[in-house]
Parts: sequence; C-alpha cells; structure tokens
Amino acid sequence: MDINKMNTNNQSLPKRVILVVCDGLGFEWLSPERAPALTELSTKSLSFQQHQAVFPSVTRVSSASIATGCYPGKHGLHGNQMGLYLDERLQVFNAGDVGFRDLMRSATGTTLQTKTLAQYLVNAGGQVVYSNVSPGAAYFLDPEHFGHVHHRSGSFASGGEKMTDHRHLNVSHDLAGDLEATTRFCKDVVLDGQCSLGILWLANPDLTLHYQQPGSEEHLDALSATDVMVDMVSKAVQAARNEAEILFVITSDHGHEVIGDSIHISQWLAANGLSHEIQAGDICVAGQGTSALLYATEHGKARLTENLEHIKQQVWVAAILDAEQLAQLGLSESRHLAMGIDMARIDTVNAHGVSGARWMVEDGEKSVAMHCGQHGGLGPQETHPFLLINHPAHAAATIAQPTSLVDIAPTILDFLNIPHEAMDGRSLLK
Repeated sequence: MDINKMNTNNQSLPKRVILVVCDGLGFEWLSPERAPALTELSTKSLSFQQHQAVFPSVTRVSSASIATGCYPGKHGLHGNQMGLYLDERLQVFNAGDVGFRDLMRSATGTTLQTKTLAQYLVNAGGQVVYSNVSPGAAYFLDPEHFGHVHHRSGSFASGGEKMTDHRHLNVSHDLAGDLEATTRFCKDVVLDGQCSLGILWLANPDLTLHYQQPGSEEHLDALSATDVMVDMVSKAVQAARNEAEILFVITSDHGHEVIGDSIHISQWLAANGLSHEIQAGDICVAGQGTSALLYATEHGKARLTENLEHIKQQVWVAAILDAEQLAQLGLSESRHLAMGIDMARIDTVNAHGVSGARWMVEDGEKSVAMHCGQHGGLGPQETHPFLLINHPAHAAATIAQPTSLVDIAPTILDFLNIPHEAMDGRSLLK
C-alpha cells in the first residue's frame, strides 16, 4: 500500500486525521454481538490482526509511545509508576498525577526525550486532544503544550494557556463522562474543527474492568457503550469527509487479564533481607499491574544480584527481565533501571468463562480488586490491542503482519506529508 495512491480523488481537500483510543479494549472482545459498530467498521477498514502493546502494557506509557512513535526506552517514560532519583534517593512516583511532569523535569531535565506529534504539527494544522483517562496519560500526549489538551483535571491551549471557560472538558470520570467527551469531540473537533490531528481517548472499557470482572455484565455494558461512542465518531467523520480528506484511526492501547492473586514486592524484598536498601532508597519497586520495574543504585543492584535466584523461585514470578531482555522489549538501559518482573500466570477460568489469571503487583495506592481486570505485563490478552485504519480510497483488508503502538505516529505523519526524525515505528501506509 502506498499513501500517494490513496488520495487521488481528494487532491483539493485538506488532510486531517481523527484518532480514537478505546482504553483497555482487547482484540479478543471484538465481535458482532459485543461490538457491532466496530465489527462493521473493521469490514470497511484495514484491520491489523497482530497489533501489539508496548511494555509495560499500561496507559501512560502507551500514550507517550503513540505520541512519539518510540518505545519507552527512547521517549523516557517507563511506566504508570516510575522510579526517579530525587533528594539523594530513589523514589517511586505515580506518572498519572497532575504534577508528575514537573518531578520528571527535576530528576531528568525534561519530560519526553523525543518529539511528539503535537510538536511536529505545531505549524501544520495543530493537534487537539479530548481525553478522559488519568491526567498523566492525557498530558503525555503533549507534555510541553504544543497543541490543545482538554481534560477534566485541567484543559490547556497551545503555549500552556489554561482554559477555564466553556472550552474546558468538565466531565465525570465514568461512562457518562466518556459520552459527553465524545459528543463534544464530534462537534468541536470532527465537524467544526480544522486541526490536522484530533485525538479522543476514552476511559472505557478499561475503567470499568478495573472494578468489574472480565466478561461480566458490567464489562459487556461498558464495551457496548464504547462501541456506540466509536459509531458516533465514525458518523461524524463520514459527514466531515465532504470538507476534508480524513484518515480515521481506531485503536486501543492494551487488553486485560484477570487478577488471580497479589503481592507487595517492596514489602517482600524488605522481609527477605533487603530492608535496609528499601528504606535507604537504594532499591525501589514501581508496580505496573501485572509487571514491575525495579530501580536501584549501584549498591542496590549488587544486593539484588545476590538475591536474584531467591526472587526467581517465587511462585508469583513468571520471568526476571534483565537489562538485555528489557532492551529487546524497548526499555533500553538507563542509569537506575535494574530489572523487570513479569508476573506469573494462574491456570483458572473465571465465572464468565474467561481463562487465565495473573499475579498483580500491589502498589499501596489502591486496594486490590480481586478477580477484576488488570494489565501491564507480557500476557497474551493484555498485549493484544486492536487497530483499524479507515480511508475511503483504500479497500478493506485483513493485515496479518505484526504491528505496534509505535507505528501509529509515523503513519499519521506519513498521511499528512509531515517529515519527521527517526522513530522506532514505521508507517503502515506503505
């Protein structure tokens, strides 16, 4: 497929991209019964069957990887939680918090280490984001305010101007908020807007799955509601194609697995000979749901190495990921990132027929919602989101070749004819 052959009928129309992200909607949940609109749209689109999440398979990292076309080792945001060296000790911070970008600048000198889509488009039509996920996941789509970000925790125009008037996205963090955000996005961005890139990031079905069991009535209701919202955007895109040549991209960032058991790794390490290192800030554990990233000073790394065999033997460990393995997953070596842990799988079937469960890393921030959904590791469901690319000049097709979240940014820039620096991903329009 060549992008230059896609737009022969619309040479005079301006080009735009509309991107919708359905947070946590795993590929296996797409069916005519569960998601009729998405299923119908897949028959009219390029449908990528082997689309893959990044590692860790969490939303804030996914946001940065979609924004930059790069894996976390290159863009610098490691996880939903991240270890930073501040005040002469390693500490874990929540990347979803409003103020995390300031902490990241203090520790590393910057936020993301590579250019974002918003930066590339600042003088080429601009980017507008409507997001109902965590503040961090929303703001890491454009951490330095090159475009517009509308979010319930604070909406910002280009240059960082805070929008407190009618432009602010004052919605609830639930399905009703998703619906209100979608309604506004369809009118303000798709139909009445002129930005080159409009992004709608829905909180569901991910938000519901963190508190309900996969396959439950509540989960399927959230999936159905999300499907309706995608259909709303799809219809708006169809109407807007009279005024612009629009590439419509619909995707998710990760899937979900069932929580089968949990462990607080920091407490376990402290109880198994590493209490001094934990208390001194020589070792810290950043939980990523069904995986963990361990940060350590040189002393901490030596002590972890001494205890490595004992850690490997634990029932909650599926794999210890050393520096080489992390690099292969896109988390290249950084000063304090010592190792990763992919949590073990439990052979079971839940009450709704969903097979398999995972150990979860307790982080002390939230109580464990046992038997509900979780993600972050290398499991088959959590690492298999979906991707559809729709353009009227290109016939529908099922694509079997592996693709990744990092392919989205170069695909968007390729369609918009915007040159860019080297990215880990590649355009899917060639």
